[in-house]
Amino acid sequence: MRKKVSLKKVTADNWEAVVELELDTDQQDLVASNLYSVAESHYDPDARPRAVYAGKRVVGFLMYDVQSRGKSRKASIYRFMIDRKHQGKGYGRAALSQALKEISAIPRIKRVSIRYMPDNPVAGPFYASFGFKEIGRDRDGEVIAELKL
Repeated sequence: MRKKVSLKKVTADNWEAVVELELDTDQQDLVASNLYSVAESHYDPDARPRAVYAGKRVVGFLMYDVQSRGKSRKASIYRFMIDRKHQGKGYGRAALSQALKEISAIPRIKRVSIRYMPDNPVAGPFYASFGFKEIGRDRDGEVIAELKL
């Protein structure tokens, strides 16, 4: 990884760069399209879409939300991708670290969950390396992993 990685809100200035990001053909069924996700974020008041930057270049996309339950709150990361041309450079690890830092700064967050397709060979070990533990499957069959903060 040569450039500093940061997360920035998806705005009128960067949404097109987010939508133009691509996955390899064999990865396209593993995550919803960025166009769909950006549109979804406009109708979900809890969604927090983030462009992943390496220096000044958009290299990925991440989206999470925060739910309140009584005195505790839980965040859920439900979109995460790095453009195919920028995979394997450490940007994904740096972006997830930044996201977890951002989420942990939100008051009363006790847990962060993440979902991924069970046939994604990279996701399970990658998230486990951050301390996420698999806790089950959702109704669509995706693996749910959770990290206690």
